[in-house]
Amino acid sequence: MGKKIFISYKYADSDVANLPGHSFWNPTTVRSYVDKLEDYFDATDHIYKGESDDEDLSYLSEDAIWEKLKDRIFDSSVTIIMISPNMRINNRSDRSQWIPWEVSFSLKETTRNDRTSHTNAVLAIVLPDSSGSYEYYLTRTACGATTHHTDKLFKIIRENKFNIKSPNRQLCPQCMGFHYYGNCSYIEATTWSEFVKMPNYYINQAVERQNNKYLYNTVKEV
Repeated sequence: MGKKIFISYKYADSDVANLPGHSFWNPTTVRSYVDKLEDYFDATDHIYKGESDDEDLSYLSEDAIWEKLKDRIFDSSVTIIMISPNMRINNRSDRSQWIPWEVSFSLKETTRNDRTSHTNAVLAIVLPDSSGSYEYYLTRTACGATTHHTDKLFKIIRENKFNIKSPNRQLCPQCMGFHYYGNCSYIEATTWSEFVKMPNYYINQAVERQNNKYLYNTVKEV
């Protein structure tokens, strides 16, 4: 059964790998990757919901922000976060940027017109940078483990990483560090190259985590 999918992303971030059909005069941005996802959803029974922009929200109240976001998010059941190198504007607070609010409202149960929305399933897709690398966010250690550089993320996303209540952590005899095993985050992340091979697999995995959200210490506030 198809899902109603909202995508949260930094529209104009151009520090991403070029997609076919783009050039110096028509540069690839994160929005270009969203267009690719829309093409995929249009060919299936998934439904794309929403749009994003780069408006500064610092002067708005939480109620005003919700008014702007509710039509985008309320009628969705899955939220996809596009992680890109410049998704955060470092000299602005999280509360003044769209993505944290979109994630927050995706996670909250909100009542509107006597109808209450449920916490969305959420997954993150890491986009390759302009050199085609994912290492700005994902790196391999000498023992073969994957490190997530969560300092690159907004706080609300970071706090929903590695937040399972009963983690499976084991000592690595090679590096003598503790590694997480299995699905340990409510917001799991995969690379773009892996997602496009099996999009329904990753969407269904997010829905499975949603069905078992009681297993996670979910943070919902920006």
